[in-house]
Amino acid sequence: MNDQVIIVQILVGIFLCINSMLIATFFTKEIFYTNMRYILFVTTLFSDSVYLIISNLLLNLSYFAVPVQSWSCIFFCLLSSLCNYVTPLTLTAMSLERYVAVCMPLRHAELCTAGRALQGILIIHSLSIIPYIVVLIIFFSSVTFSFFTQHIICSMDALILHRWQGHVRSAISQFYFLIMCILIAFSYVQIIKVAKAASGNNKESTQKGLRTVIFHAFQLLLCLIQLWTPFIEAAVLQTNFSLPVYTNIRYINYILFNLSSRCLSPLIYGLRDETFLLALKHCTETSADFQGCRSRLF
Repeated sequence: MNDQVIIVQILVGIFLCINSMLIATFFTKEIFYTNMRYILFVTTLFSDSVYLIISNLLLNLSYFAVPVQSWSCIFFCLLSSLCNYVTPLTLTAMSLERYVAVCMPLRHAELCTAGRALQGILIIHSLSIIPYIVVLIIFFSSVTFSFFTQHIICSMDALILHRWQGHVRSAISQFYFLIMCILIAFSYVQIIKVAKAASGNNKESTQKGLRTVIFHAFQLLLCLIQLWTPFIEAAVLQTNFSLPVYTNIRYINYILFNLSSRCLSPLIYGLRDETFLLALKHCTETSADFQGCRSRLF
């Protein structure tokens, strides 16, 4: 165990604790689980939490060179890939929800209901699983049955047996993120148009929606850069750099583009939203009072 591994465990633990508090707060008031904006928000929290757990597990297995059975690796990669796409797709849906709220306020209550939110989540998860299904189809056509009885060092790269398979996966990812970038840019431009024409309280609400879309765009950018990290690491590995340099690059990529992009959701909707922040404070105070009573009793 070195300092890098310990730092990652601390950061993952902190993010999971914050997400757990926010998820618990979500279920404390009816306004949260009947509002499309908050339902999408808690979807990102669940997705980010699962992704942090799975990616941290795979990171530790890889670091300590612990082999796992191939079927287990496929399952872990399935969850990781699913959550990897759920977050940016949900961010796109949240940006579109802000677009409807700002640009079509009279239709917002009709279009952005809890039922529509659940339908959107189903669509998001269906779209998120498609890239991995394509990777699996190509993978199953390239291996024999004996591969599934082997033990391997688990990573997504272990399922990419040929370079062209990696190109197919990358092309699908780039297509997804191109569409998401276009939708977020569309929301941003339309909200800007409304912001120029708005005045008074309406302008303040529009500016807040504009800042939210900007945060989503930045978070999506980090997710997009994350797609390029395997190519950067592969290029470094093929050069004359030593193994410690390669390990340090992987560590920096994981901190900057895996962990940091997952910690922005609590900031954007958990701490910037006044209603949610007040509920979080109340939930924290109630929990502290409960702990104090229990300590006095026992």
